[in-house]
This record gives sequence, structure tokens and C-alpha cells, in this order.
Amino acid sequence: MNNSITFKSYGSSGFLIATACLLLLLSFGYRAGFGLFVKPITEANGWGREIISIALAVQNLCWGIIAFFAGGLADRFGNVKVVIAGTFLYALGMVLMPGVDSPWRLNTSAGILVGAGIAGTSFGIILPAMARAVGPKRQQWALGLGTAAGSIGQFAIVPVSQFLIDAYGWGPALNILAGSALIMALLAMPLAPYSGRPLPAQSQKDQTVPEALREALHYQSFLLLVMGFFVCGFHVAFITAHMPAFITDLGFDPKVGAWSISIIGLCNVFDAYLSGIISGKMPMRYLLVIIYSTRAVVITLFLLVPFSLVSVLVFSATMGFLWLATVPPTSGLVT
Repeated sequence: MNNSITFKSYGSSGFLIATACLLLLLSFGYRAGFGLFVKPITEANGWGREIISIALAVQNLCWGIIAFFAGGLADRFGNVKVVIAGTFLYALGMVLMPGVDSPWRLNTSAGILVGAGIAGTSFGIILPAMARAVGPKRQQWALGLGTAAGSIGQFAIVPVSQFLIDAYGWGPALNILAGSALIMALLAMPLAPYSGRPLPAQSQKDQTVPEALREALHYQSFLLLVMGFFVCGFHVAFITAHMPAFITDLGFDPKVGAWSISIIGLCNVFDAYLSGIISGKMPMRYLLVIIYSTRAVVITLFLLVPFSLVSVLVFSATMGFLWLATVPPTSGLVT
């Protein structure tokens, strides 16, 4: 009987891991492809590039702020409801983007709505459920696997987005992507058994949001960790948003920009997974020091050497091995 229960439990957690990884694949893949729409949207409306840059900045800001509240809502009402709400906001934002004719509409659609959608469907909501499903011993493995799934989405979805733009135009491409995004609501259903339960490593103490925030702000290590992750987010958001248009400005085909982001995602699949495993075997703070220091060197060298197809591809591959490798150790330290 015990063996049967264990087998059923493992099978159910395995199904959750698979669907959660697919959900992260889609959520992160759509987000990684927004840089492909920078040039078409600016040219269609006669705007400067700063207009859509502000909208993508609003998107990241809303993602960060709303993620804070989304986590609290997930604890209270369950991950599934938060993911479903995030899915519809994500899709609505993408559907509205082709019809924008003013900066405030772009800020509302690509910025606020999509940002809220990302907050409800990304790592902060999905990874805790994955960690609950596998238990403490395999927690870091699950975090690494989930992070790697997001990178697979970047590798898989970005070239598809570019194909849709080339085949149908940027407006219909966004509508197709928005329709496919609704699949995330279905993929959220298996999260239900692991929603709203504290992680094994956490205490059972009930806290209000202000109490939790006050406690967190009293830990110097937590503040330093947040500052480091802020830099990480700046790197990822900046490169994702501006690398495709920058490469096109250098005279390359738009497909090169798409493959640059895709290569970053492909290479990070391996490093994010390994990062989750290594995080369980060495001090996680040392791993973060290595990742951030290497990033600084790679970005500096890319800006110093002459731009060429080789330098773009080498930079993309190298950054890919450092891209989201920060997530497993950072999530592990917070836990």
C-alpha cells in the first residue's frame, strides 16, 4: 500500500512538473520575443525608439510591483487563480498592442497589462508549486528545471514570433501569439493540489504583508541579494528589449536578432539546470559572485571588440550560459 501511494504521488508530481515547465516555457518565451516588435511598432507609428522603450520599462516595473502582490494572492487564494488571471491579462495586452496609436495605449497594453500577466504566470508563482511537489531533497533540482524550461521557451518561441512577423505582419503575429497564450490557463490546473501550501523549509508562522516586509528589510543579506537581482533583471530586460533592433541597426537581417535571443535561451537551458544542481552542492552566494563577475567581463568585451556576426553569436552563446543561472541560487537563498 505504501509503495502504491508513493508511486501515485510521484506520478502526480511528475505531471505537475511537466505542465509547470510548459507553462513557464510559454510565459517566458512570449516575453523574450517583445524585442522583435520594437522596430515594427516604432516605424508603423512614426515614433522614436524611446516610446516603446518606456512601455517595456513600464512592463518590467509592473511585473516587479505586481509580482509582490501576486505572491500574496497565490498564498491566500491559490496559484491556479492567479495564473488564470495573469493569462487573460497577458493575452489581452498582446491583443491590444496592434491597435495602439498613442504612447499611453502602448504603455497600457504592452506595459501594464502584459506586465501584470507576466507577474501572474512567471517564476515567482510557478516555482514554489514545483518545489512543494518534489519536497526538500529535490527542491533545487526543481528550481533549476523550471528555470531551464523558461529558457527553452526563449529558444523556441522567439524564432516562431519572427516567422509569424515575416509571414503575416507584426499585428497578426501578436494576435496569434495572444490566442496561443490562453493555453497557459489550462496548464495551471495541475497546480491546484500544491497551491497555497508553505514550502517545506518555511515556518508555519502567519504574517501580514507589512509584517513580512518589515522582517525582510531587517536582513542585510536579503537587501544585498535584492540589489544583485536588480542588476540581473536590468541585464536581461535591456538585452531582450534592445538586442534585436540594435543588431538590425548594424545592418544584419532581423532574423539574426531573433536567433541571437534564441541562442541565449538555448545555452541557458543547460546552465540554468546545472545551476540548480550546483546550488545544492556549493554555497549559493559564491555561485552568484561567479555569475555576476563573468557577466561584467563578457558584456565589456562585446562592446570593445569590432561588431560582426561572429561576435554577436559568441556574445549570445556566452551570455546564455549566464542568463538565468542566477534564479536557482537566488530563489534558494530567499527560501
